[in-house]
Amino acid sequence: MSMSKILLLIPMLPLIAATVIGLFGRKLPRHFAHILTIAGVGIAFMLSTYVLNQTLHGFTLNETVYQWLTSGAFRFEVGFLIDNLTAMMMVVVTFVSLMVHIYTIGYMHEDPGYSRFFSYISLFTFSMLMLVMSNNFMQLFFGWEAVGLVSYLLIGFWYTRPTAIYANLKAFLVNRVGDFGFLLGIGMVLYHFGSLDYAAVFESAPRLKDVQVQIVPNVDWSLMTVTCLLLFVGAMGKSAQVPLHVWLPDSMEGPTPISALIHAATMVTAGIFMVARMSPLFELSTTALSTVMVIGAITALFMGFLGIIQNDIKRVVAYSTLSQLGYMTVALGASAYSVAIFHLMTHAFFKALLFLAAGSVIMGMHHDQDIRNMGNLKKYMPITWITSLIGSLALIGTPFFAGFYSKDSIIEAVKFSHITGSGFAYFAVLAGVFVTAFYSFRLYFLVFHGKEKWREVHQDAQAHHDEHADDHGHHHGLSPTDNPHESGWVVTIPLVLLSIPSVFVGYLAIESMLFGDFFNHVIFVDAQAHPAMQHLAHHYHELLHSPAGMALHGFLTLPFALAASGVLLSWYFYMKRPDIPAAIKRKCHLIYRVLDNKYGFDSFNERVFAGGSRLIGGKLWQIGDVQLIDGAMVNGTANLVAKISSKVRHLQSGLIYHYAFAMIIGVFLFLTFFIKIN
Repeated sequence: MSMSKILLLIPMLPLIAATVIGLFGRKLPRHFAHILTIAGVGIAFMLSTYVLNQTLHGFTLNETVYQWLTSGAFRFEVGFLIDNLTAMMMVVVTFVSLMVHIYTIGYMHEDPGYSRFFSYISLFTFSMLMLVMSNNFMQLFFGWEAVGLVSYLLIGFWYTRPTAIYANLKAFLVNRVGDFGFLLGIGMVLYHFGSLDYAAVFESAPRLKDVQVQIVPNVDWSLMTVTCLLLFVGAMGKSAQVPLHVWLPDSMEGPTPISALIHAATMVTAGIFMVARMSPLFELSTTALSTVMVIGAITALFMGFLGIIQNDIKRVVAYSTLSQLGYMTVALGASAYSVAIFHLMTHAFFKALLFLAAGSVIMGMHHDQDIRNMGNLKKYMPITWITSLIGSLALIGTPFFAGFYSKDSIIEAVKFSHITGSGFAYFAVLAGVFVTAFYSFRLYFLVFHGKEKWREVHQDAQAHHDEHADDHGHHHGLSPTDNPHESGWVVTIPLVLLSIPSVFVGYLAIESMLFGDFFNHVIFVDAQAHPAMQHLAHHYHELLHSPAGMALHGFLTLPFALAASGVLLSWYFYMKRPDIPAAIKRKCHLIYRVLDNKYGFDSFNERVFAGGSRLIGGKLWQIGDVQLIDGAMVNGTANLVAKISSKVRHLQSGLIYHYAFAMIIGVFLFLTFFIKIN
């Protein structure tokens, strides 16, 4: 089989499976849904692994599959760009998707929408593959919008819940803001570069470096800065950067498997991937890079603070995702694109692991998601416990774990960067290490250690069944006599398989991805203007020498001290002195209210944008619809006709001599007019 056919099969297999199950799932036996979709994604994963192996041996490809549209001199095509970056993303997407598909068999086995869910997640896999495999902006935008659409469908999967409908509409609207900026950026590329093909755009970019455009009359802007910032607005929406981050925590209303697939490992990293792919453009605008770095730093630090006060197990992990996306964005701003992609890869494994482990806990707790009602689950759920510990250690950057290599490299890259905003970014990513360790192990200790608090939560399950059941009849919470339980192999095997790369992938991949030739001719960095990666490579080769040396040195660094301090403080607060957090909450009530209100982003959006839209809509209805259209045009026309008719009808007297008189007068006027003209 030719490579072109293999590449076509990779996205098409999940699409075919999604289409068949989506159209005929109700008529087919229930088990067909997971068999067909898992087979499609599993084969796609194996083929992606083969493609990655080929690219590691020098294979690259940039070809058009077919031409969709021609408009004048512009061509709009569907095509594939296959290099190490694409192949690595394909493997990550298909592997995590495969794990989520297997896990879903256990998590959704009682759900009436079982087949529909498998169809959606398989369709998502197709959309994400089309995004990462694209060789032009048009196909990139197609995949971009497709993952947004499927995300909307999955967040609102339980569509009878008002909270789910609110969350998916919120995600859809916020992403429309980002996508509008992204579309404007693509428009700038098409207008000024004359092509949507990556290769053509990147080749002509240096010649347009100094071109100025006037967005506002008589005010010159750099074409590169405007284009890159508009493209980054799209990344802010998809990758949930401040202030377009507000949709991601609420998206936890969807089933847990999609939290792992979409909101941890794949869709939210689309913006990171896009900026890395656009490195030849971003390297030509230091202003754009500074903006990217500062926004990423704000997201990394301030979203981490919000994770400290969350009590919903999935929301804690969600705010962790926001913070880690901020780290990746900071790396992009420091021109450490390879480090950002490296962290994207390691994060995909351990964050998917943490989300799936959270789902396992939720199932074990009979769908109670409040970590204050848990405790000592390691006794009852040993596999979930140990895999959660592995994921948490990777997340906080413990030496030898995957997250350490990528996270520590981000911190070092920012340290070596000297563009505007790098000082603040360095402080933010350092402080974020302590914050991440604190809230991650707060979650870990409250869930897996300490008292079995569900025994202290006295609730009459039968009397409160309606209050504590969701739309699918799941009872929320254990009764005092129940014990949590480990789920079946379809849940635990994905946890074990995801924990393996969460430990080893950083150690195995750091040298080739960051300091080798893995991204040669894929990612472009202007080493003279932005030397952070050059300094990082020198630091690694001169001081650390190897991944093991880097890990051993990591025990002596400030980030490790901060992470260890965060872990110890959370243990002391929540295992030894739980009265201290309660006292801090009382003493710092104002700060707590600010955090609980999520810095006011949601209330601002609801009052200004949503409230303003409703106000404008109300005025347009009152003035435009009621007064102008109904009042003036419809009813006004009718009233005018009625008034004219009321006057004219007096002329119809019914007397023949009145009509004869009118005819004579008419003839007289006509003759007068005719004679006057001639």
